[in-house]
Amino acid sequence: MKVEFLGAAQTVTGSCYMIETGGVRFAIDCGMHQGNKEIEKRNRELDLYDIAHIDFFLLTHAHIDHSGLLPSMVANGFKGPIYCTEPTHKLLDIMLLDSAHIQEMEAEWENQKRRRKGNKNLFQALYTQEDAIKTSELFRSVTYEQTFSPAKGIKACYRDAGHILGSAFLELEISGPDDEVTRFVFSGDLGRENALLMNNPEIPQNKPDYLFVESTYGDRNHKDFDTSLEEFYQAIDHSYRSGGRVVIPAFAVERTQEIIYVLYNLQKQGKLPSDMPVFVDSPLAIRATDVFRQFPQYFDNDFKGLIASGDNPFELSNLRYTLSKAESQSINAYAGPCIVISASGMCNAGRILHHLRHNLWNPKSSVVFVGYQGVGTPGRKIVDGEKSIRILGEDIAINAKIYTIGGFSAHAGQSQILDWIRAFAHPSLQVFLVHGEEKAQKTLAGLIEKEFSLPVQIPTYLEEMTLAAGKKPMVQTDMQRAKPRVNWDILLTDGESKLASIRQRMQEIHALPWEEQVELRDLMLEINNNMLNLLART
Repeated sequence: MKVEFLGAAQTVTGSCYMIETGGVRFAIDCGMHQGNKEIEKRNRELDLYDIAHIDFFLLTHAHIDHSGLLPSMVANGFKGPIYCTEPTHKLLDIMLLDSAHIQEMEAEWENQKRRRKGNKNLFQALYTQEDAIKTSELFRSVTYEQTFSPAKGIKACYRDAGHILGSAFLELEISGPDDEVTRFVFSGDLGRENALLMNNPEIPQNKPDYLFVESTYGDRNHKDFDTSLEEFYQAIDHSYRSGGRVVIPAFAVERTQEIIYVLYNLQKQGKLPSDMPVFVDSPLAIRATDVFRQFPQYFDNDFKGLIASGDNPFELSNLRYTLSKAESQSINAYAGPCIVISASGMCNAGRILHHLRHNLWNPKSSVVFVGYQGVGTPGRKIVDGEKSIRILGEDIAINAKIYTIGGFSAHAGQSQILDWIRAFAHPSLQVFLVHGEEKAQKTLAGLIEKEFSLPVQIPTYLEEMTLAAGKKPMVQTDMQRAKPRVNWDILLTDGESKLASIRQRMQEIHALPWEEQVELRDLMLEINNNMLNLLART
């Protein structure tokens, strides 16, 4: 059997593991790559997927970093089934349509710029809303604990991963030519114990031969809920007393609903000012909340009890859902302190960019990060302490008070991952760490090797592994394609050459009208600012 890692290998986005066995070729997840421009280029390298030869997809949950490239597969010819739980199906009906709308809008903005420059080579959207609709038609809903056979010799079973609504880890059984059975577990994203809405993650029922487990927080544990709740209150109190705003970048699915629940808890404690409105400013989050209302049976007992008693945390007295663009824009005209929950969670698209532009510079405001921030994203730059950031073409000073609260994460922390593995570890288990940054993975790998005496592999992007029971995996890597070397010598030589050419033309530049010289000066200042930013990050 061969496994190829097409994403979430030493990074946390683009989850996709392509598997070939017994003449069947299928993938677990098909996520969008998110981060810097180089990482996002991977979204267009569709030849790597060999779409014509994919038989089916097994989807662990609805988050876009696990599902967001499915419409690209469909747009390029995929017509097979996509298996997932029913809540995942319902969430993706709206999430993929929203993602497609974003792709179309970004393509249109880019093409407007190209047309103004006279460039006739138009930029193509990754996929369209029509592609998203066609993708939804391919979903096949399965329930937790239901064993099914997507192809001959393959049995699959979804079990509750406790991460978001409908999330699952996968138990696979693959039969070989001599009827020997090899068992696999793919964790997807693993939830944490005692999460606000979800049940605790289940335990695999059969001991796997191979475990592919996420490692997002492999190097640290989360703060306890009470500490996180107090930090959250401090952010609200700071902005309320100073007359500023609390801006919360939050993933539209699960995190937004959890934050509403957190605010409900603060309101019950008398810590949420009654005259401080809470705006949920994300059409996707609003529609996702409606889906959450449809599946109360998937929540934990505490939350189900609240709903049964008629006490619905999704309907706070001062909660306002803003669907339209006009309603969103009116938030920035609101005179008093308020709380704004908006997407995207990593600040790389959507309405949150406008709220950051209006508030990041203001020391009266607070920005509260309640989820993982991927490398290269604007959210990560803010969390890492940069003094300014470019948003919507404008450099914005970061003067707002920044809070990073890990206690609301939907991912298992380090000790929770280890506890989960401990429940089914055995001497012949082989472990692969996926969906994590290299530092976190190395830390977690060391702990697994020390505590369980198990071999641990950390695959890299585009790595191929051939697996055979009882044998060490055979590994093939192409690092030049996976992470092409940055040739700094060429870049620096080219920059020095251009600077020398400018110096040679200074006599002509001095002879230009003052107005033109000012324009050229501004171009040079922009170059100098970019170089200062580069120096500040090295």
